[in-house]
Amino acid sequence: MRKAPRMLHNGRQETTCKPANMDKFKQIEAFIAVVEQGSMAAAALTQNVTPVMIGRRINALEARIGVKLLHRSTRRIVVTEQGAAFMEQCKKALSDLDRAEMLIAEGRHKATGHLIVSAPAAFGRKHVAPHAPAFLRANPDVQISFNLTDRVVDLVREGYDVGIRIGGAIDPNFVAIKLSSNKRVVCGTPAYFAKYGVPHTLEDLERHNCLAFNLQGGQQRGWYFNDNGKTVTVRVNGNLDCNDGELLHRWAGESLGLGWRSTWEILPQLESGELITVLDEFALPDYDILAVYPQQRPVPAKIRFFIEHLKAQFAQPGYWSCRT
Repeated sequence: MRKAPRMLHNGRQETTCKPANMDKFKQIEAFIAVVEQGSMAAAALTQNVTPVMIGRRINALEARIGVKLLHRSTRRIVVTEQGAAFMEQCKKALSDLDRAEMLIAEGRHKATGHLIVSAPAAFGRKHVAPHAPAFLRANPDVQISFNLTDRVVDLVREGYDVGIRIGGAIDPNFVAIKLSSNKRVVCGTPAYFAKYGVPHTLEDLERHNCLAFNLQGGQQRGWYFNDNGKTVTVRVNGNLDCNDGELLHRWAGESLGLGWRSTWEILPQLESGELITVLDEFALPDYDILAVYPQQRPVPAKIRFFIEHLKAQFAQPGYWSCRT
């Protein structure tokens, strides 16, 4: 026969089916309350249950651990020697639990811990790592590790907190925060164009020396463009390729060929006229600079604060025009 739910003195029902860990916690709470209050009745008031329920919880606790914790009579309650030792350990455990909860709550509002960041090599050297000292001065309880690589890392599998990405598809299980706008453009020097001519169509790229990432970098699969509203891939060829974007940028500036570069790295040279863009009408929409991290709630303060720090730096007037 199913038992009716037990009514508490405040009119609420006490659930009879509770997880075992919750039962253990309630039993320990009841024991501590009785010792501190000196009676079942006083302990029952602090726990918002009946004195009978307090007694049952202590009985269950003593039966579970196989030790007599309290000597009870109608006049008084006396803690046994083993009960006193158990009481001390229980209070320490509860204190540690309170501290653990406090640290977790604090982590939502104060940046602490080890922040592990992945970023593209050249971009990370110029525009991510240089901002770390100021961030650490503002958040002294954080330690930062950088991995600067042009390889697209698996953030979860490889243990990264946040990755900096420049365009590309983003896994739906990740959060992507825009840090700044960016475009990919085809560029070359005035000297190169004077010698080899200016390409006016995507087909014209076939007769130009194009400086691309090698197979490890991925650009030998082609450069991407917007042609009549569709993304198209143009296979390019040249006598120089490598897996380092900074070197490709330098080669383009030395008139060795055409580069397909991001505006974040060439804007100073575009403004000075050292480099000129071509085929702009075929450029893809903004190839944004993103901060990416796995979905989680709450987002640790170290991640949120670092992303906001980078956004603030990048938003400064003239930041991208500066030759750093």
